[in-house]
Amino acid sequence: MIQQQPLEESVLIEFLLNDSMDNFREEFMQLHPYDQSIFFEKVGPDLRKKIYHYLSPKEIAELFEATKFDDEQYDLFLQEMDITYAADMLSFMFADNAVDVLNELGKDQVASYLNIMDKESAQEIKDLLHYEEYTAGSIMTTEYVAIPENSTIRSAMTILRSAAPEAETIYYLFVVDDDHKLSGVISLRDLIIADEDTLVKDIMNDRVVSVLVSVDQEEVARMIKDYDFLAVPVVDFKNHLLGIVTVDDILDVLDEEASDDYSKLAGVSNMDTFDKGPLQAARKRLPWLIILLFLGMLTANLMSIFEQTLDEVALLAVFIPLIAGMAGNSGTQALAVAIRGIATGDIGEQSKTKLLYREAGTGLVTGLICGLLVVGLVYFWKHDLLIGILVGSSIFGSIFIATLGGSFIPLLFHRMKIDPAVASGPFITTVNDVVSILIYLGLATIFISSL
Repeated sequence: MIQQQPLEESVLIEFLLNDSMDNFREEFMQLHPYDQSIFFEKVGPDLRKKIYHYLSPKEIAELFEATKFDDEQYDLFLQEMDITYAADMLSFMFADNAVDVLNELGKDQVASYLNIMDKESAQEIKDLLHYEEYTAGSIMTTEYVAIPENSTIRSAMTILRSAAPEAETIYYLFVVDDDHKLSGVISLRDLIIADEDTLVKDIMNDRVVSVLVSVDQEEVARMIKDYDFLAVPVVDFKNHLLGIVTVDDILDVLDEEASDDYSKLAGVSNMDTFDKGPLQAARKRLPWLIILLFLGMLTANLMSIFEQTLDEVALLAVFIPLIAGMAGNSGTQALAVAIRGIATGDIGEQSKTKLLYREAGTGLVTGLICGLLVVGLVYFWKHDLLIGILVGSSIFGSIFIATLGGSFIPLLFHRMKIDPAVASGPFITTVNDVVSILIYLGLATIFISSL
């Protein structure tokens, strides 16, 4: 069945094909900026070039800010634009959003755009570009409203009216002293209802929660989530106000971090997208697959070491997938709990030991129950109690060690300043395969005379 294009979309395409600029603008500008960006992304480069002709750089800037395109798309879209048009468009974006775009480009391209921009916009962007990526400084905006603490409410309202058109948010107004150090915060509501002759410092809240410019963006995200803020101020080590991080930027961070962690848990360096070719996708997946291949060879080598045991009691081979699978599953469960706790900040230094004790206890309980269950099942299936006890004991030991390892490994990686998500599901599963087979066939070799 042929799927029809939405009426709005087909009409806009028709206007573009017929060079009906006025009709296109009338319909297009009625759309929400997000819907505009979706249409913009869908059409081909020829139609996009017409859109650049029909819309001003400021209008395209609003479209760019409404959604987050893929990294390669930013480069593609800017290459389609005239360089002066692109530079103007970037200057109309909020500085932090423009930095997000420029971070995906080469240094020469960035320098070209900055040279063409007006000096004020270029300087704001340069100030943000030198901050390390994935820190508060790299995602903050410098377009905020700062009110001197000795101002009256009347003069503060004047400052607000003047700064509001360029500010990213006006719901929080940050109060600074004569040295531009952060001294308080006042909400827009409190500003509106206060008496005009009151001093700002008399009604401001001087207990301000702020973050250092060097703090990791995940920590900023946690703070905004915990305190339910719309924005949080960013300061240097002397408490000078440098910028603010707004909740819309944090939503992008959360999405980015979740995708990154999920891809690592899947054993992929970066999340594949559907527009990648087979060779590009293979290049991203191969490193982990090769590592896992060598770990798999270790498993195969272990099997060959115990070849004589398997030859003497062939029935043992039947239960290898069961034991390895149970170990892998329990290890992955513990891994997920540990990584989530680290990512959300629930696991601190004191609670790490508590987590390990809890997971050890969990491993003992689940291992014991699964082990006893398997003893009964194997006995009724094969009518061999000794084999049942061997398989049950191996499952008990494998689940216990896998559960403990699944929580310990990410904590160890975190202590070593390595992303704990790297301790991915495939990695844990393969390591647990080795451990479980070593336990199972090791016990079988010890008690081979009794089997």
